[in-house]
Amino acid sequence: MFLDNPVDLIRLAIVAALTYPALIALLRFSGKRTLSKLNAFDLVVTVALGSTLATILLSRDVSLAEGLLALALLVGLQFLVALLTVRWPASQRLVKSAPTLLLHRGELRRDVVRAMRISESEIRQAARSQGYGDLSRLAAVVLETDGSLSVIGQDKLGDGSSLTDVSAADGSGPGSQAD
Repeated sequence: MFLDNPVDLIRLAIVAALTYPALIALLRFSGKRTLSKLNAFDLVVTVALGSTLATILLSRDVSLAEGLLALALLVGLQFLVALLTVRWPASQRLVKSAPTLLLHRGELRRDVVRAMRISESEIRQAARSQGYGDLSRLAAVVLETDGSLSVIGQDKLGDGSSLTDVSAADGSGPGSQAD
């Protein structure tokens, strides 16, 4: 149980020594976006890369060539999807969700908060972490595509152009007729 076959250790060392530099080269080629946490799709690719690497290293059933091809395909597909979303903005709706407005002009949007499965205490915590003690002093709290909460104070709102692509989820809020 501790060591079934010493040859397995040698195989693991050789495969790791070859796979690791190959993965680094693939990631450098594909750019910083591949391991970003910009949205759920990016997270899935990062987890898939880790899982594939573990399978390559630990499974005797996967050859080094198969494993490297799997890594290259994941990185290549991530690169292609990122390229498509930049060059063809309509494809973004297929890959990632829009940021969602949870608080607008100091008013908590309870129906949207509930629909996004965010607790009011999480919004208060985000406000506190940004140094705000009063929600009425906030212009917006946005649930971003990566699951983080962005807090914008009234004093930092400016022209509000950073809220242009934020979904109000009910048709009111930034960028709508009701604003």
